[in-house]
Amino acid sequence: MEKKQIRTALISVFHKDGLDALLAKLNAEGVKFLSTGGTQAFIESLGYPCQKVEDVTTYPSILGGRVKTLHPKIFGGILGRRSLESDQRQMAQYEIPEIDLVIVDLYPFEQTVASGAGADDIIEKIDIGGISLIRAAAKNYNDVVIIPSKDDYQPLLDIINAQGAQTTLEQRRHFATRAFATSSHYDTAIHAWFAGK
Repeated sequence: MEKKQIRTALISVFHKDGLDALLAKLNAEGVKFLSTGGTQAFIESLGYPCQKVEDVTTYPSILGGRVKTLHPKIFGGILGRRSLESDQRQMAQYEIPEIDLVIVDLYPFEQTVASGAGADDIIEKIDIGGISLIRAAAKNYNDVVIIPSKDDYQPLLDIINAQGAQTTLEQRRHFATRAFATSSHYDTAIHAWFAGK
């Protein structure tokens, strides 16, 4: 089975508990970190260098944080097919970096609803960038590893401990399957809230 090396990881998480052990191992393996906002601050607080997404996109986080990662340089880096020469040419032309690992933990929509929060607060907990990152990385599982929730931090850490910062196609497909289950569950919860309104 073809193994793919993890060189650059995009990390955008709500829950940071349990992430430190995975970051430590990825850093030890020479993986570069790319992130935004609170996640970037958390990574740097642990003493690891972390490139700002804004430095790649040349756009700041806008609209009160609603738009951070939604940019062709980020999604191109995730969706670009490594074996397709035309994709590689365009990535070089537009200076799009390859992103090999995406770690996401979505805004807590269900918990916010359960807390009795008002509609405005609930709406703001509908994750857009995170769910888009999950779907993009899962679609391109041939080249990219997707970690769609904090429940998957440890399974990836186990793999890296066993075989270094690389994954097999079977492992990437497993995480992609988990990713679409996460996405489906999340959208089902959002639909149920809207339908209940």
